[in-house]
Amino acid sequence: MESLKILVVDDELRMRKLVRDFLVKEGYKVFEAEDGEQAVDVFYENQDISLIILDVMMPKMDGWDVCREIREYSKVPIIMLTARDSEKDELKGFELGVDEFIAKPFSPKILMARVQAILRRTGTVSGDDILQGGGITLDKNAHSVDIDGESIDLSFKEFELLTYFMENSGIALSREKILNAVWNYDYFGDARTIDTHVKKLRNKMGEKGSCIKTIWGMGYKFEA
Repeated sequence: MESLKILVVDDELRMRKLVRDFLVKEGYKVFEAEDGEQAVDVFYENQDISLIILDVMMPKMDGWDVCREIREYSKVPIIMLTARDSEKDELKGFELGVDEFIAKPFSPKILMARVQAILRRTGTVSGDDILQGGGITLDKNAHSVDIDGESIDLSFKEFELLTYFMENSGIALSREKILNAVWNYDYFGDARTIDTHVKKLRNKMGEKGSCIKTIWGMGYKFEA
């Protein structure tokens, strides 16, 4: 599955890097622009961009003008970053078609949650069909897995196993539970089958294989 594309627009390099690093970690492909004019150019060159994170105060062309320009042609979701928590600014933004406001300074984790919520709300992704975490993106409909933007090939059972782990992220899962969920209740095989599949899955996931933690004497837990 191709990663969703997000445009980050801010004249501060440090801020762009902060946002970009968190987005890339979650499996998105990131475009950057340092001023409003560049943002408009990048958007028109890449019209499959799924969301824009846009600063208000920028040189050449501010965030309001960028939003106004883009809204002439597109309904792409826009999150506006502002240094001021102003009701007047928010009203102006919503009139221009801004989807969400986040005041600086902000928590990157909160920003990521807003990004995913907007993409789900606008139908760009389905919360039920797309699982993400730690740079891993799993698409249940396409039966595909990307790690840091690179596709990996999994067998049917490996895919089902990773899906079950990601759907239960942070939860300790016994081998019995995993057998019942992935191999179904009528499976009477040896629990070592799970260990073999987990080993193969970790190898295919490379460094991200460490997200699957072994709980000695019990089973496994996925932590992104």
